[in-house]
Amino acid sequence: MRILGLDPSLKATGYGLVEQRDQQISVVDCGVIKTSSRQPLQDKINHIRLEVEKIIIHYHPDEVAIENPFYALNIRTAITLGQVRGAILVAIAAQKTPLFEYSPREIKKAVTGYGQADKAQVQKMIKILLQLDDSPLTHDASDALATAYCHLNTRLFSLRLKEASIKTQQDKDVPQP
Repeated sequence: MRILGLDPSLKATGYGLVEQRDQQISVVDCGVIKTSSRQPLQDKINHIRLEVEKIIIHYHPDEVAIENPFYALNIRTAITLGQVRGAILVAIAAQKTPLFEYSPREIKKAVTGYGQADKAQVQKMIKILLQLDDSPLTHDASDALATAYCHLNTRLFSLRLKEASIKTQQDKDVPQP
């Protein structure tokens, strides 16, 4: 299973691609899609859309997970972030890749065990969990990897619940002596 995690931002959209085989999770690629402060807004947004499409086309993730912030410090930031997210969602939809969204609290809790963790704590834990050792990693890329890791954990938990439910139903269907 290959998951692309995205942390949307107008200045630096983080991306992180992880792959799970058996019980091993490895990092395929991660980085930041940067825009120039000199570009007009529509060009920045289009650049982000095109780069996300390129990443999806190149790596063929099975699913995409994106951070879905539920508030912003001011209305202008919220609108801009909404526009960036919209461009990213269009790129994902154009490639027909399944999309899953997580709140910042869900992501932080999945990675650190604490929903109020700061960026440095998330970055430190994601390096440990994904065995990145002393690799240089920006906060945007680590947030994107954390989003992908959160999705893998959520999928695993859902699968285990489903298996337990099936087993419980099978146990009920077996006649008792």
